[in-house]
Amino acid sequence: MMRRPAAPRVSGALRRHRLLICVTASAALVVPLLTGRLSGGPDDHRLQSEFTDAADEFHVPRNVLMGVAYLQSRWDSHPGAPSVVGGYGPMHLTDPEAPRRAGTAPGTTAAGPPGTAASTPAQDRSAPPADLHRAARLTGVPVEKLRTDTAANVRAGAALLAETQRKLGKSLSAGTDDWWEAVARFPGTGDKASAATYADDVFAVIRKGAHRTTDTGQRVTLPASPGVRPHRPVVKPPRPEEVECPAELDCSWLPAPYVQVDGSYGNHDLADRPRDEKIEYIVIHDTEANLPSMFQTVQNPTEASWHYSIRSKDGHVTQHIRTKDMAWHSGNQLVNARSIGIEHEGFLTQPNTWYTEQMYRSSARLVRYLAKKYGIPLDRQHIFGHDNVPAPTGGSIPSMHDDPGPFWDWRHYFDLLGAPLRATGPRHGAMVTILPDFATHKPSFTGCPGAHLPCAPHGSSAVRLYTEPSESAPLIQDPGRHPDGADSTEDVHDLGSRVSAGQTFAVAARRGDWTAIWFQGREAWFKNPEDHPTAVGAGGRMVTPREGLDVIQVFGRALPESGAYPQGMKEPTQAPLPYEFLAGQRYVTRSSLDGSYVDRSNFVETPSPVVKGSEEYYEIQFGHRLAYVRASDVDVVDVPVAAGPESEPGQDGQARRR
Repeated sequence: MMRRPAAPRVSGALRRHRLLICVTASAALVVPLLTGRLSGGPDDHRLQSEFTDAADEFHVPRNVLMGVAYLQSRWDSHPGAPSVVGGYGPMHLTDPEAPRRAGTAPGTTAAGPPGTAASTPAQDRSAPPADLHRAARLTGVPVEKLRTDTAANVRAGAALLAETQRKLGKSLSAGTDDWWEAVARFPGTGDKASAATYADDVFAVIRKGAHRTTDTGQRVTLPASPGVRPHRPVVKPPRPEEVECPAELDCSWLPAPYVQVDGSYGNHDLADRPRDEKIEYIVIHDTEANLPSMFQTVQNPTEASWHYSIRSKDGHVTQHIRTKDMAWHSGNQLVNARSIGIEHEGFLTQPNTWYTEQMYRSSARLVRYLAKKYGIPLDRQHIFGHDNVPAPTGGSIPSMHDDPGPFWDWRHYFDLLGAPLRATGPRHGAMVTILPDFATHKPSFTGCPGAHLPCAPHGSSAVRLYTEPSESAPLIQDPGRHPDGADSTEDVHDLGSRVSAGQTFAVAARRGDWTAIWFQGREAWFKNPEDHPTAVGAGGRMVTPREGLDVIQVFGRALPESGAYPQGMKEPTQAPLPYEFLAGQRYVTRSSLDGSYVDRSNFVETPSPVVKGSEEYYEIQFGHRLAYVRASDVDVVDVPVAAGPESEPGQDGQARRR
């Protein structure tokens, strides 16, 4: 979801637009070997047999069929539920009508003021896709059965691959190396670079092998075939000079307008990053609208803006603003000034319209490229969601956004980034990283089909917090989000009592299967049993109030000290958030920064100067959202980082204060 910055020139309003998450494949992304936690049973290898049977029937190499299915769905069935683009089953066979049946929200249709373009780049120039109706004709199986029957879905995928191979004039008895072109055509994208990257990723999976337990408890193994070297034609499609993208992605350019309109201007600010301001964050959004409507929005200077959009169907990337310039996307000007915003086509409140694997992979490849270019750490205090952005002031907390939400798979995303979330400290040490098993962790939520109505059960990155070590205890209440004192709820939009995969917190207490963390100034409890943990040990740095200070202020932005502003510039008010950081409490930090501010209130032809102060702040994981504290108010506490995935026995995990 996108947001214009809160500024007088835009009627004081924060513009909203949500965005969904989609990601495409990448040969450079290493496929993690994932082991699920579901208990086995006599029928838990059925899907493995179905791949073998379908491959034999249609004379498709089994590793090709399984590699394609991994890229389509990671072998998950999502029984009867479509993806964002209407794809079903392990083979992600698409039905053009599915998004409408699933309740796709209508997008913004504003065409913008006169003179703005309404074009949508990289239109879906698809070759005949792997769709349900084509598959039904080939197999004689009704479309409805292909949506819900896993064996039929896999069999249809094999039939589609075989038909494509024949149309290419190639033999079905050919070895794995001769199936690259058929694989490239399987997802049905007319984007040649994305199709080539998809095929390269499939063959990377085949070479490396993979193993995981699916969403329905099926244990599937693709043995490694390191000697496979596909016969691959050279694919180098032209690309616009303006785009900043990795070479293996096909990227389009659709510029957001920087023009005067209605006495103000929009929809972004000129800057000279990283020369004038360091780029240190990447913010993940979802669209809550279809992508063509979002292209219209980003071309409207009275609306919000963001740097990149990613299409769900095939992970195609469209850039709108140069990374050196500042988009209006997060609702916090400090974060906007230091971040790149990426929109993903998808829907927060529709957990069963699942994010596609191709979108996840394209997004991860883009983020890896940007992180390397700008030196951005690959951790959850630098790569975070719109729902983790700190509110700049206490009054803005209730209106802050909550996408991409609890159904975004942060654990899988960081695997694709090549920075897997894992234990970095002793199991019972001073810090923990939240890390539930996404497939099996299914907390209850409401508000998806409508207010107070239950959401469909779905894997989640979110872990719920209680006031006591009991699921019958009240949820932790957020005084900023609920200033009226109302209780937190299980509503999918209510972040007041939730933490998310990859976030790291200081341990406050332990009791049996429960762990308490410091969260917005309070002890917050979550269930963390030894045999099925929802958090792992962590090492790193924490901050705590300096000796002699009973309470310190917490801020939503890091502003310069008063003496840093030039004469004549109106100084913004540095108001603390309505929380208490008390003596004895600790919060995890991964970076510090000096305060900065830019007075972006006028339409200018060159970037406005950045006011830089000498006041140092620490960014902390204070709640579900990040926050800032003055370095002069805190001491730093070091917690040893383990050398391996888990600390060796005997480490005490004691913190050292300095």
